[in-house]
Amino acid sequence: MEETCLLRLLFVTSLLSGCTHQASLNISPNRTQMFEGQFVSLRCEEDDSSDGWTVTRNTTRGTRRQCGADWGRKDGSSCNISFMRTVDSGVYWCESTGGAASSSITITVTGGAVILQSPVHPVMEGDDVTLTCTTQTSILSAGFYKDDSFIRTEPTGHMTIHHVSRSDEGFYKCNTISDGESPPSWITVTGKPTTAPPPSSAPPPASTPLFLVLLHLVVFCPYCISTVIMVSLYRRRSTGNYLPVSMEMAPPTQAEQGLADEFDDVMAAVTTEHHL
Repeated sequence: MEETCLLRLLFVTSLLSGCTHQASLNISPNRTQMFEGQFVSLRCEEDDSSDGWTVTRNTTRGTRRQCGADWGRKDGSSCNISFMRTVDSGVYWCESTGGAASSSITITVTGGAVILQSPVHPVMEGDDVTLTCTTQTSILSAGFYKDDSFIRTEPTGHMTIHHVSRSDEGFYKCNTISDGESPPSWITVTGKPTTAPPPSSAPPPASTPLFLVLLHLVVFCPYCISTVIMVSLYRRRSTGNYLPVSMEMAPPTQAEQGLADEFDDVMAAVTTEHHL
């Protein structure tokens, strides 16, 4: 219970240690729980090496202590601890000469026989997370707990949480029958970044030129007007406003027949003269 309270205090301290992300802290071996006596290497992966990033920590032995002062061996932007002790448990982060800080990692060093291997950095919402309960020599069947509430027992010592959500945040630990239980570790779940939809590559529709509009009016309006007139005439004819026109033709008179014969003679003469 005291370990849980200490870890909660260290977690709050990590939130206050700074949150700019110009550098990130990487740890080897890649886990947050260590056995006492282990070798650990921490490295600042920086965007700009000219900032002079240094591994810094808060522990029960002191706050804001940089690597090389009274702990660890500094090697450029890296810090090596040859023999981890329980007093090295605390919050670690990278800090620049200008006072900027990276995100932090809470490291727990145990003198016991069991540790819980969990993600070092925050987990993305929707991803799968695997927790492993292990000793210095083997992986054992273990029961897993979240916030001191039992989840389930896994014979292989591995427990996978599928599609994690914000409700999965909390302190996790494992317990073995033969070797005891691990210290608790906090797992943080972050939301997925939102991305704006890509802009459409299609060109915007061009506006219709004024002269094309006028051209359409000039070409199509007469047809529209004539159509309206024809429909109007048809309606009037169907209602009886116009008398029916007889299609029967009267036979031509004798005078009209003579004129037609003379017209034929003239056309024949013109045709003959044209051929000559």
